[in-house]
Amino acid sequence: MRLAVLAGFLGALVWSLAAQWGAVRPLLGQLSTRSLAAALAAVLAGVLATFLCWRAVLADLGGRLPVNAGARVFFVGQLGKYLPGSVWPVMAQMELGRDHQVPERASGAAVGVFLLVVVGTGLVVAAAAAPLLGPDAVHTYWWLLAALPLALLALVPPVLNRLLALVVRLVRRPPLPTMLSATGVLRAAGWALVSWLACGVHIWVLAAQLGAGGPLLLARATGAFAAAWCAGFLLLVAPAGAGVREAALVLLLGGVLTRPQGTVVAVVSRLLFMLADLGWCAVALLARRRPR
Repeated sequence: MRLAVLAGFLGALVWSLAAQWGAVRPLLGQLSTRSLAAALAAVLAGVLATFLCWRAVLADLGGRLPVNAGARVFFVGQLGKYLPGSVWPVMAQMELGRDHQVPERASGAAVGVFLLVVVGTGLVVAAAAAPLLGPDAVHTYWWLLAALPLALLALVPPVLNRLLALVVRLVRRPPLPTMLSATGVLRAAGWALVSWLACGVHIWVLAAQLGAGGPLLLARATGAFAAAWCAGFLLLVAPAGAGVREAALVLLLGGVLTRPQGTVVAVVSRLLFMLADLGWCAVALLARRRPR
């Protein structure tokens, strides 16, 4: 069913691109090599910050890993998000973490907390930028703002530790090596905010190349991307939010870009993220030290 939904979203995206190809094709020529390189650098920085966010959560749960080892576990495991189903990144990181003596329950809990931190901070960024996105965007994605209080409540360390303890008991596993601290959660949230800013920069660069302007363009781009990413994540119908994120991004950027321009930004953004995921995975694998 998920494969069928993914095929439907990709088909809709291709159809939308084909239907607007006459207007989209000239716009692609406006994206210079320098702007694409700058956008890719921002995406690479954003993905790296998400790794540091995950590593901070894992360390707070008692699974501290060196940077090289942590990069292999995270970046290789993250490729599972492109498969149908939401469990593949979790299973991959649990399996890879076992090679470094990280308990499976700690790896699994770290992925869950990491995603909660990313979504919670993303909703905060989206809510802060909501007045800049226009009434249509707020009317369409009001449910994202409604989910914000729940996400923030779940990030409070005492509440989060109780939830983790309950899940561990339900799956009949030993308790976690350590419990989350307020310092660890704040450190992870800080890296997540850095990631959102970097991702906003890449939308800002692409939008500016297509003619968007204004002193608040960076704030609008960051809020639009955060809201679109959270919408794609929370609507668990396609791998990596495929289709949902692009449609939301086109709508949320409607105040500064036409629909063909927004389509170009959304498609190029998706391709840049795929390149960044593959690139960091390759770096992590190539940096692996051979055993003596």
